[in-house]
Amino acid sequence: MKILGIETSCDETAAAVVEDGTKILSNVVVSQIDIFAEYGGVIPEVAARSHLEVILPVIDKALSDANCNWGDIDAIAVTHAPGLLGSLLIGTLTARTLAILHDKPLYTVHHLKSHVYANWLNPKMNPPEFPLLALVISGGHTQVLYMPGHNQFEIIGTTRDDAVGECFDKVAKILGLPYPGGPSISKAALSGDATKYRLPHPKVTDLDFSFSGLKTAVLRAVQKEVDVPISYPSHQLKELLSEQQINDFAASFQKTAVDILLEKLQIALAERPETRSIVFAGGVSANQFLRRRASSLSAVFPEPTLSGDNGAMVAGACFYEIESGVQPVDPYSVNIYPRTSIETA
Repeated sequence: MKILGIETSCDETAAAVVEDGTKILSNVVVSQIDIFAEYGGVIPEVAARSHLEVILPVIDKALSDANCNWGDIDAIAVTHAPGLLGSLLIGTLTARTLAILHDKPLYTVHHLKSHVYANWLNPKMNPPEFPLLALVISGGHTQVLYMPGHNQFEIIGTTRDDAVGECFDKVAKILGLPYPGGPSISKAALSGDATKYRLPHPKVTDLDFSFSGLKTAVLRAVQKEVDVPISYPSHQLKELLSEQQINDFAASFQKTAVDILLEKLQIALAERPETRSIVFAGGVSANQFLRRRASSLSAVFPEPTLSGDNGAMVAGACFYEIESGVQPVDPYSVNIYPRTSIETA
């Protein structure tokens, strides 16, 4: 079965063709990072317009790269939740139109589900085994999921405020590092001392996370280091920091954030001893420091190129929805859900 996956939930316009949920025949991604690097974050209206400009060429290239025509495609899958409203609209409207024009079954897929299923697209690893724990970590989400089987999701831990990827972006901004913050902090941390600054672990009960306090702790530590009052503008702190101080703060923050993630995962493992696999998902899963630290857990990670948003993960997730008995949707009545839980998708 060949599925065309379409992804436009945020600032990547992506399409891919995947066969039988595991074999990537094509995977085309047009990123808007260069556009938003100047602004330090995504502007929703600009993102939607950018999707509109390139989505049809991206889909055409995905079909061409896969050496497919519309007669070869068995289904269309598209991200419909969660994400930026305008961005989701462009993807779903395009998918609906193509499904009608080419008489193809249409499936709508939750964004976090797609990230989890990127782990079934890694040819170097054996497929994860159930029951499993999934740690979904991205710019918008931080959740621990329990999966007893395909297409079955239980949220057992979530962030109470900032997502870990959002925290990376905000700390990078404090340190004067470019957007997106994850890669910038990882790069700076390579030359830093991760033990230089002691940063607190938020005292959050059960399996929930909180990263807002960690961000503030970094801000206060930087202000103390350069001897300025807490009223000093955060966007001017970078001018008072040396390159080595920036690297040390980046390394110390990265280590603390990763420690927090792995501590919660260890608690989840203790509570769910029947777990047979651990998978990481989402943009922050590309972090190499995290991958090294998690090696002792024998965890499964997606290919780094599949950690971010892409169409292949959407098509892959759709295959397992179909295998689980999910029926196609009516293309004339598809809706989008900018904020909705994976448990209700």
